[in-house]
Amino acid sequence: MSKLVLIEDISPASANIIMESSKDGKNAYLSGIFMQAEIENGNGRIYPMAEISRSVDEAMKRIKEGQTICGELNHPDNLQINLERVSHVITEMRMDGNNAVGKAKLLNTPLGNLVRNLVEGGVRLGVSSRGSGDVNEGTVSGFQFVTMDVVHSPSAPEAFPNLVTEAQGEKKIMSLAEAVVHDPKAQAHLTKAIMEFITALKG
Repeated sequence: MSKLVLIEDISPASANIIMESSKDGKNAYLSGIFMQAEIENGNGRIYPMAEISRSVDEAMKRIKEGQTICGELNHPDNLQINLERVSHVITEMRMDGNNAVGKAKLLNTPLGNLVRNLVEGGVRLGVSSRGSGDVNEGTVSGFQFVTMDVVHSPSAPEAFPNLVTEAQGEKKIMSLAEAVVHDPKAQAHLTKAIMEFITALKG
């Protein structure tokens, strides 16, 4: 019996988005709660502590072994990573009580820049896990974590990450418009992402 694709949004209600500066001004990160255990989420599912803790350990093992855990802007309907839609990479995960907290570096891609510009413009974005597993009476078992995606309306109660920006220094941060103005392919992806975002707002 094949495992179910499990996509779990985390509710934006408890978001606390902040901007932090650091030394070189090159990078920006989303930092905060990625997954929550022992609590019913918006899809009516509960992830036991053991499932979330094991997933965090496995994710960190992948990272330490040099694997890249890429995430996308908005969820696809499958477990495959579409490199054309990648916006960030996960750099850290750990358990804090019942919560899996983590850090994701925003990439200098069209969708990574879109995420950064949206957050800097005051839009509250959340994160959402993507993986597979079995569900029995609402309880998840055998969870296989794939990645975290950036979403507009996450469903777990407290998974709204903070935006942590490494110091801007003297360098100019290129705007999203500047980043894609000479790239027709990037413009097409940006247009699609904006339309999806507007649709989500209307929904």
